Amino acid sequence: MNPNFATQLSGAIDAFKRDGVYKRLNYLESPQAAHVRMEGRGDVLILSSNNYLGLSAEPAVIKGGKDALDTFGAGTGSVRFICGTFTVHRELERALARFVGTESSLTYVSAWNANEGFTATVVEEGDFVISDALNHASIIDSIRLAKAITKCTTAVYQHSDMRDLESKLAGARSARRRIVWTDGVFSMEGDIARLPDILELARQYDAIVVMDDSHGTGVLGERGRGTAEFHSVLGEVDVITSTLGKAVGGAAGGFTAGAEALTDYLTQRSRPQLFSNALPPTVAGSALAAVTFIEQHPDRVERLRENTKYFRGAITEAGFKPIPGETPIVPIIVGETALAIKMSEMMLDDGIFVTGFGYPVVPQGHARIRCQLSAAHTRDDLDTAVRAFTRVGRKLGLV
Repeated sequence: MNPNFATQLSGAIDAFKRDGVYKRLNYLESPQAAHVRMEGRGDVLILSSNNYLGLSAEPAVIKGGKDALDTFGAGTGSVRFICGTFTVHRELERALARFVGTESSLTYVSAWNANEGFTATVVEEGDFVISDALNHASIIDSIRLAKAITKCTTAVYQHSDMRDLESKLAGARSARRRIVWTDGVFSMEGDIARLPDILELARQYDAIVVMDDSHGTGVLGERGRGTAEFHSVLGEVDVITSTLGKAVGGAAGGFTAGAEALTDYLTQRSRPQLFSNALPPTVAGSALAAVTFIEQHPDRVERLRENTKYFRGAITEAGFKPIPGETPIVPIIVGETALAIKMSEMMLDDGIFVTGFGYPVVPQGHARIRCQLSAAHTRDDLDTAVRAFTRVGRKLGLV
């Protein structure tokens, strides 16, 4: 490596450490679950995973991956249209479309690629793309890429502010197309998009609604079918993107779901699809087994709701003030970034793995500990976590 280049990078890393924003990886020696074995620490209770339904270590999901590996091998060896694709990919895509209430779906190697693949492929010159202010970075970057390619017009509306959204849509009547991008569940706040209101405005202004439901799929709704089911508008969202790396097995991968014409068009023109190998069969097989499991076990989704309600009540009673909401993302605001990081380190010393988030991920003064609940947690797990929060919170003067 060029020595000057390495020196520059090392200087930047040193600055991360001085500023207290350096991220250290914790290595696990066991499957992702409510409890894990962490290298150097032993048994640790996890409250920082997106493994919302506890399916990462579910035997049926593991078997689905193993069976696909035995049947199809390690992978396609090239991109799908060049060398062929596996039937397990088609089965998974049909199952995902059925699950989220659309005609069709197309899988990608990540949800980031699904978002990038949609916006940069579909948006053209003369289009107007508007995004919620708190949308995920993958949505933001996908819009930036589309703008660089097509010179489309873009705008941001204040978070969940329907007046601001309407104002900007009204000002874009002359655009070729109007596209509204929103998260279903906003990952840092844990709140849910005002989807019925967004759809109503979209109908009024002839706009297309695109929703990233990565934190909603498998989590929200009576049967875990996502934000659309939660709001009783299943089948009404034009485009849904989501992940297979959270509630749906927790491995990797993402997908875009919508009309059959959309997924066919993306198959023809989406660069992340055209120039990337298909999902490894193990991931496709485990994700397919996870979708089947969720459909057959709605009690797992109900258990997640119960755990969420219980923990929110218990942590509030302990004196903390989490951001109100209904999702298993429970952010506890502590103020400064250094305090959030220190608290997460003290919690880990007490056997609880939660992550502190601060600036620039969230605004200055709004640093937080983000707790994430799982159906795999027991009440004893949640009580243990609240007791640890109370001990650490008292030491830091937070309660």
